[in-house]
Amino acid sequence: MSVAIAFVVLSGLLQAVWNLFAKQSPHPLVFLWSFQWVAVLVFLPWALIPLGSPHSIPPDGWLLLAATASVHGVYVILLSRTYEAGDLSQVYPIMRGISPLLVPLVGATVLDEIVSAPAWLGIAAIVGGIAMLGDWRRGTQPDARAQAPWVTRMAVAVGLAITTYILLDKVTLHYVPAITLNDGCNLGNLLALSWGALRSGVIRAEWTRRWQTIILGGLLAPGSYLLFLASLRLAAVAQMAPMREIGTVFGTGFGVLVLKEAHGWRRVTAAGLIAVGVLAIGLWG
Repeated sequence: MSVAIAFVVLSGLLQAVWNLFAKQSPHPLVFLWSFQWVAVLVFLPWALIPLGSPHSIPPDGWLLLAATASVHGVYVILLSRTYEAGDLSQVYPIMRGISPLLVPLVGATVLDEIVSAPAWLGIAAIVGGIAMLGDWRRGTQPDARAQAPWVTRMAVAVGLAITTYILLDKVTLHYVPAITLNDGCNLGNLLALSWGALRSGVIRAEWTRRWQTIILGGLLAPGSYLLFLASLRLAAVAQMAPMREIGTVFGTGFGVLVLKEAHGWRRVTAAGLIAVGVLAIGLWG
């Protein structure tokens, strides 16, 4: 269990780092599309090895892989749109806090995993943290993307996509090796972002200015998720998925300290509430 916890905390840190890189770019969609190329190509040789083994992927595995890759694609499009309008220290804890609310419930009802009484206190803390971060009022500005409620709703949508792909990935791991699953999802991300990236006209400029973080992000993103998938093989999804969201603290800290975003103390406090809830679910869920 200690190995699984170490994997999942490191995964959360690496996740926050590459999200910081994406938020720093003036063109998040193009940045995400660019580093998906790195992720797909670097890990492709290892992803193809299981396909030649005697125990190749069954048809059900391919269907599940296609399904989860599609959800990953939806997630990365929503993520790019959210980063175009929202602060990292606001949207990141919301995005990463939604799945700890939902995954334990689905894990208990669908996957027969047990959610303990302390976990409900953790869920309450997460709800409180998200409530502090989100602006739920109906906006009055004509441009919907300029409204704070629109940003909050987009962050919640990203969180729902994260919840969906985590549950799908947990099931898919029964049929598909983690390295193949990860690269298949990276390919799904790449395809989903291609239309917007190719029409943007800024691909060359993005590579010229940010090639170092593109390459580093392309290594960190799949590396982070491989650590998480490894933790899912060692422990229950109802524990590991919430614990990974300890990265909300890292993400909020990056937003406040590195990007100098406003409302720092309120957002740090909210992220702390979410982190306490995450730990309660992860340790006693």
